[in-house]
Amino acid sequence: MSSFEDEPQAGFFDETETVESQSRPRRRIRPPRTGGPKRPSPPPPGAVALARLAGFVALAIAVIVGLVFWVGSCQGKSKHDEYASYMNDVRPLAQSSAQAGTAFVNTLGSQNLTTSSLETKLEQWSRQQQEYYDTALRLRPPGPLQGVHQQVLATLQLRAIALAGLATALSQAGAKSTTDVADSLSTQAQTLSASDIVWTNLFKLPATEMLKRLGIRGVIAPPSQFISNPDVVSPRSFGLVYGRLKSTSPSGQVSGLHGSALQKTEAVSNGATKELGTSAPTTVDVGPNLTFKVTFLNSGNFQEVKIPVTLKVVVSSKTVVSKTKQVASILPQHSETVSFGNLPLPPSSFGANAQIHVQIAKVPGETRLDNNTATYPVFFSLPSGG
Repeated sequence: MSSFEDEPQAGFFDETETVESQSRPRRRIRPPRTGGPKRPSPPPPGAVALARLAGFVALAIAVIVGLVFWVGSCQGKSKHDEYASYMNDVRPLAQSSAQAGTAFVNTLGSQNLTTSSLETKLEQWSRQQQEYYDTALRLRPPGPLQGVHQQVLATLQLRAIALAGLATALSQAGAKSTTDVADSLSTQAQTLSASDIVWTNLFKLPATEMLKRLGIRGVIAPPSQFISNPDVVSPRSFGLVYGRLKSTSPSGQVSGLHGSALQKTEAVSNGATKELGTSAPTTVDVGPNLTFKVTFLNSGNFQEVKIPVTLKVVVSSKTVVSKTKQVASILPQHSETVSFGNLPLPPSSFGANAQIHVQIAKVPGETRLDNNTATYPVFFSLPSGG
């Protein structure tokens, strides 16, 4: 063998290896940066999911807080509606009960009142109060008002009892004296005044304070007053009423001395007063404050009620002004004065034949009427310097 064949083929393999190694890309080593912003490091694994979870939690908290406020608002509205509904149920009972009190007072002051008719009305009003009590018993007040609601029931029950007691006292009057009957009636009627105190002091005021303490606005505890004037149920007043009842038969016929007597009529103008006469004309100065005052006497032995008093101005036989006022009540042998002002006198009243005509209306049982009326000749003129 030759020496060439014995030598290994190292050069060929060496060259191939060198070419391959040159063809591979070499990693560049970048110099360290000396300035400028650094690229942020990527978040650690799970950070994004955690952030999303935190956002969901925050959103859930916001929703829950909103729900809490919404529920609280609804609860506040529900509480307000509950108390308003209760007071709306109580209000018609309070008003109807008080209206019976007004009817009671008006009846006591009415003409031609008889014992039997008054008894009937008292029993009717008593049944009404009992019906109001039954209705109130079915109400369901809010918890904090359950205590004061008992006072609503107590008020209505007191009124029912008192009215029934008045009817019984009348039916048992018999031959008792007026004083005894009046005392008995007044004793029963004091319970009506007591019912007003119960309603005001034990229901209305405490209920109002409770509503204020609970922060409930716009809900008002209603009033209910049966007797507005305590004198109406005094022994003196009932004595007068019973005196009228005794003088009136069940059929409405009135006995005893009844009547009115016209005493005088005066013209008041610019601070000066002139009494009118029936024989000769009286000069009356006409001004914006001209007033005629009519005074009459209850000439009978009984209280008289609702007496109309009429004043007319007649010019040349034609009525140019007519006014009527009603006297609510006048005691026996007492006088009452009625004033008539704001008289729209027409221009034709001046220098003409004018008259003032006054009439006191007939009261039940009155037989003498000649002293109820008067006609006064007058001469209307402007005041000096007017």
